[in-house]
Amino acid sequence: MADQFPTLKNPPIVEAVVDIDCDLPPGLKIEALEKLGREAYHKEYPITETRYLLQHELQAKRNEPPKTSTSENVNAYLFLREDKKQLVQVRTDGFSFNRLTPYSTLDDYLDEVKRTWQLFVNFAKPVQVRAVRLRYINQIKVLLTDGLADLDDYLRIGPKLPHEETLILIGFLDQHMALEKDTSNFVQTTLTSKNQPPDTLVVIFDITVWKEERSQPDDWPKIVSTIQSLRNLKDKTFYNTLSPKCLQQYQ
Repeated sequence: MADQFPTLKNPPIVEAVVDIDCDLPPGLKIEALEKLGREAYHKEYPITETRYLLQHELQAKRNEPPKTSTSENVNAYLFLREDKKQLVQVRTDGFSFNRLTPYSTLDDYLDEVKRTWQLFVNFAKPVQVRAVRLRYINQIKVLLTDGLADLDDYLRIGPKLPHEETLILIGFLDQHMALEKDTSNFVQTTLTSKNQPPDTLVVIFDITVWKEERSQPDDWPKIVSTIQSLRNLKDKTFYNTLSPKCLQQYQ
C-alpha cells in the first residue's frame, strides 16, 4: 500500500519528467521518427525542436601527436505545446514526458502520459521496455538573516560544516543514492545551492527514482504500476528531506 502524503497547493517543482527507456527496432535511425512524431503529436504539441549530442574523441598513439574528432548526432526530437510548459520527447533510447511549472499532481498528467506513450509505441515500434524513471527538480527558497541561512530549519538532511563556529557555508553539493529493499527501486537525491537574491538562498532539490525492469511496451498496467511505486518512493524522499517549516510555505 502506498504511503499517504499531503498534497501541496503550491509545490516547489520546477520540472517533472517521466522517462520510459526502451529498445527500438534494430537498424532504426532516430531521424526516421521525426516525421512520424510530428504526425502523431502535432495537434497538442505543434512545436518541434531537435536535440543534438556532441561527442569528442581523442586518439593517442605512441610517438604520434594526438588526434581529435568531433561528431554531432540527433539525440532526441522534442514536441512542445504552444506555451512550452509541457512536452514529449522521442529519444534514441526511449520516450519522455516533461511537465514544467505550474505543476499540480501526477494524477492530473497520467492519462496524457499514457496517451502519448501509446502513440509512441504505435509509430516507433519499441521492442521492449528496459527501465522507468521519474525525475523531479524542486526549487526551495530559504530566507536569510543577516546574510546567513539556518538550513536545519528547512532540511532534515543536508550539508553540514565541520566547524560551524569558524566557517560560513557559501555553497554546497550534497548527493546520495540508495536502493529500496522491498521494491528494488533506486533513488538519487542532489541538493545544491544556486546564485541567490540578497535575502534568499535558493536550494535545488533534485530527486530521481527509477526501476530497471523488462516489460512489453503495450503492457501499460505494468508500466503505470511501476510509475506509482516510484512515485511513492519519491514522495517518501521528498517529505523526509524537507522540514515541516519548509513544507508549510507550499501548503
